[in-house]
Amino acid sequence: MKVRTPGGQVYRVTRRWVPWQRKSRRLSLDGFEVPISPPSGDDPISAILLVLWLVIAVPIIVAIVAVMLLTGIELLLLLAILPFAVGARVVFGRHWTVEVRRGFTPIHEERTGDWRASGVRIHEIAEQIQAGNVPADSLSR
Repeated sequence: MKVRTPGGQVYRVTRRWVPWQRKSRRLSLDGFEVPISPPSGDDPISAILLVLWLVIAVPIIVAIVAVMLLTGIELLLLLAILPFAVGARVVFGRHWTVEVRRGFTPIHEERTGDWRASGVRIHEIAEQIQAGNVPADSLSR
């Protein structure tokens, strides 16, 4: 459920479907700018610039590909395990975790009861946020 504080800050209050948080969301390549195309030309200066471009760009490109590969593998594992995790919650009556996120960053979580109890708690937290009472940041990293 997406809600706004009186100040306009957007929060999302949802159930967490799996018992863990994805780790790859924390990987970031912000601040790296890769030149789109290498310098071209026939003169020695262009050759030096090409070598410099390769020395700088190749490690960055390798890092980007590695992050994408790890994220893809994690996503495939998540999709493979998700039916079993949800099935176990339903069959064994596991408690649901309700989490509050600012953007995609979890800031608060709490364990609730079954599906119905977690739905009630989601609405309670959403009403509190709309009134301006944002839950404390219990997940500071």
